[in-house]
Amino acid sequence: MTEEPTTDEVTIYHNPRCSTSRKAVDAVAGATVVPYLKEPLDAPALRHLLDILQDPATDLVRRDARFAALGLGEDDVASADQVVDVLVAHPELMQRPVLVRGERAIIGRPPERVASFMA
Repeated sequence: MTEEPTTDEVTIYHNPRCSTSRKAVDAVAGATVVPYLKEPLDAPALRHLLDILQDPATDLVRRDARFAALGLGEDDVASADQVVDVLVAHPELMQRPVLVRGERAIIGRPPERVASFMA
């Protein structure tokens, strides 16, 4: 039997329509789950998240059909300030899931990153 990782006050920024995000929520017992599409992060919260993110700031922005439909390109998300501006205006472009534990954060893709982050 596989044990579920335990938490030290883990927050997961979650999109319930995303299977990878649902897997992260299922894998981390007791996490605080924030549905970021219903409760978007404001600019100060995004700046703090970027300060503790162990991934490049630009990786926090999804490059999907919505990104393209908005006419956005790599030059629009090249700096942390630009990432904040884009995600404040378009929270649906935030990568998911994002896990925060203490003063560390990761993007939980691929799903194997969640287990190593929780170890």
